Amino acid sequence: MPTLALHGGDASVRGRTPELFHWPIVTAEDEQAVLAVLRAGSMSGTDITRQFEQEFAAWLGTRHALACCNGTAALYAAFWACGVGAGDEVICPAMTYWASCAAVVNLGATVNFADIDPQTLCLDPADLEHRIGPATRAIVVVHYAGHPCDMDRILAIARRHRLRVIEDVSHAHGALYQGRPCGTLGDIAAMSMMSGKGFAIGEGGMITTNDPELFERCVAFGHYERTGVATRFNPAVSQVTRTDLTPFAGLPVGGQKHRLNQLASAMGRVQLKHFPARIQQIQNALNRFWGLLDGVPGLRPHRIAGPDSTMGCWYFPLGLYRGDELGGLSCEKFCEAVRAEGVEGCLPGANLPLHTRPLFHQLDYFHQGQPTVLAFGQRDVRQGAGTLPVAERIGELAFSIPWFKHDLPERIAEYAGAFRKVAENAGLLR
Repeated sequence: MPTLALHGGDASVRGRTPELFHWPIVTAEDEQAVLAVLRAGSMSGTDITRQFEQEFAAWLGTRHALACCNGTAALYAAFWACGVGAGDEVICPAMTYWASCAAVVNLGATVNFADIDPQTLCLDPADLEHRIGPATRAIVVVHYAGHPCDMDRILAIARRHRLRVIEDVSHAHGALYQGRPCGTLGDIAAMSMMSGKGFAIGEGGMITTNDPELFERCVAFGHYERTGVATRFNPAVSQVTRTDLTPFAGLPVGGQKHRLNQLASAMGRVQLKHFPARIQQIQNALNRFWGLLDGVPGLRPHRIAGPDSTMGCWYFPLGLYRGDELGGLSCEKFCEAVRAEGVEGCLPGANLPLHTRPLFHQLDYFHQGQPTVLAFGQRDVRQGAGTLPVAERIGELAFSIPWFKHDLPERIAEYAGAFRKVAENAGLLR
């Protein structure tokens, strides 16, 4: 029986291969594209950004794409475009990053948090419909850690209640749900493209939609230079044709400036050219990793099954933990032993659930003397500890695994061996 590294044995991972995890992959082609913008002094223009948007829309298969300064701004615009306003409710899974929903507070709305499915770690459709009320305007779906949501069930509920569906695709660039790309499934999608994401351009966001009205509302919300009458200061041709928005041309309806720096746009165009091949490497590597762990007790892949469905760039990859198969060994202790085997960053859980955070309970954003989540006549949908049991147990349900960027079989086998070694010797840790 091998000795666990935690108890003084040899570590499973014997060396370091920095390129296995380095991201984003930046080449001379990226550098030349960025330098061309610097030398032209066109960092604050829109010509390169518009090319990037067209290419992104064509790659994803949507009618419209609109680049923003970051993913948070993209989500903020999407909320406003979908009609979210004072007194409204938005349903969002509790297990996500705050940017998926926090911007609704700026609009005077509130979030009704829903629980997650223990297999997908995405919004649980079974915990959705009973949350819908007269003030509900939209449902946010987060393709968490690259796993597409159960969109068929969610969309059926949304259509029945005439609600907008906003996709947060920040974890799922390139992911497919039954052959359809994430970012094309709901009414509108928004995503981050910051340097740590699967599609990384430095800092940026993107909105995608097939709905011209939603697109124009997003343009009007934060892209003032693309809505006005052409002048010597603003030569851009207007993209907004709706009569209810044209009186505001030349000024951002949301008082926001969401323009993307064209250094990031230039990098985005280059990254997009190589992205399909790079995410294929990631998929090959992580599928290899899970194949090596097939049948190991206590460990399950967090991975979508079914025809023509993929995890895309597999951002923030996770495994599913079943401690009952390992004699009740805690996920925290399991991860500690795996880290000792040389797997840096193996930790229990994921994001902290949002439904108990004070911002969504106490914040008086508009200085009205009461929490903003109640200030415009909303029903009180605030939830405390114990109300969303699956999200609250994330520390025992999931653990982080290596995010491989290249399919290097020998190295991946070492990492998989570390997880196998600890799981198969769990009795030594109890």
